[in-house]
Amino acid sequence: MTNDDIQILLVEDDETFARVMMKALQSREYHVSHAASLDDAEKLLDAGQFAYSILDLNLGGETSLKLIPRLKQLYPDIRILILTGYASIATAVEAIKLGADNYLAKPADTDEILSALLLGEAEEKQAEIPDTASLETMSVRRLEWEHIQKVLLENDGNISATARQLKMHRRTLQRKLQKRPVAK
Repeated sequence: MTNDDIQILLVEDDETFARVMMKALQSREYHVSHAASLDDAEKLLDAGQFAYSILDLNLGGETSLKLIPRLKQLYPDIRILILTGYASIATAVEAIKLGADNYLAKPADTDEILSALLLGEAEEKQAEIPDTASLETMSVRRLEWEHIQKVLLENDGNISATARQLKMHRRTLQRKLQKRPVAK
């Protein structure tokens, strides 16, 4: 089987990033189908036999985590990579629990993305889930980010419910979520 026979579903709402990624994957002879939203992705699911999927975690206020069980139902052997600019332990753990094979923080180039997507394929390794001992080495700002992500996940992405639970004004929470997380 050549790369040209392999179909990749790319779900990414950033059109520029998606265009660059599609071009890079196509230059490596992969067949790529692109969806900019969950609705668009649902429409593409019956259009091909996807072996791989690259999902942007945040899709304009929605989460691509909802798509993982459907992908696994239709394509039991599909390998799924979650790609995000807002990485957190909570979302990484949830993605892996739902069936994602790996989780990668942006920015990432095509080689890094393909490496993460294909990681351990032959050995059927599952992506590593961060150890809670690593929380001890995180800064207060990073711990706050992780806690916000955990509570947001528990509230299915509902900003208002998350703000109430955190006893924080909704706009303050939105400003915090728009910032990129600190490294540690």
